[in-house]
Amino acid sequence: MYLHLGQNVMVPESAVLGIFDLDNTTWSFRTRRFLERAEREGRVVAIGDDLPRSFVLTQEGDGPPTVYITALSCTALSARAGRYSFE
Repeated sequence: MYLHLGQNVMVPESAVLGIFDLDNTTWSFRTRRFLERAEREGRVVAIGDDLPRSFVLTQEGDGPPTVYITALSCTALSARAGRYSFE
């Protein structure tokens, strides 16, 4: 299954490592440092022009993780991910 992140961007659910709220997680120095490094390395994908509310960390294969920044809330993304779960 795929997780729709907005603006016609979808990622495989099996590649999702985590869904994080930007307001809560960017208080941490380590999170800010991680996001800054990912941006310098070109691993950040900004989805849309709206105010970002969350980011999704994904990793496919052995490559480095990719960060998708989206205007959708963590609650909306989690609901989308859980909606099609057959576990």
